[in-house]
Amino acid sequence: MEFQAFLAATLVGHIGFAIFVTVHAFATDRDAGKWPFVTLAFGLAGIAAYFFYDSTESGQI
Repeated sequence: MEFQAFLAATLVGHIGFAIFVTVHAFATDRDAGKWPFVTLAFGLAGIAAYFFYDSTESGQI
């Protein structure tokens, strides 16, 4: 795969993931907050953080 094609596919994927997070937050009446931007930057890691991060938990890791 050529480098430019790889970058284009990655960009399309990250944009799609960010749209998914935004639509999911809207559909579930959840505050999307910063997660669409995090997902746009980090892709699947942003999606995982969106679903598994709970800001209401007390205590730190």
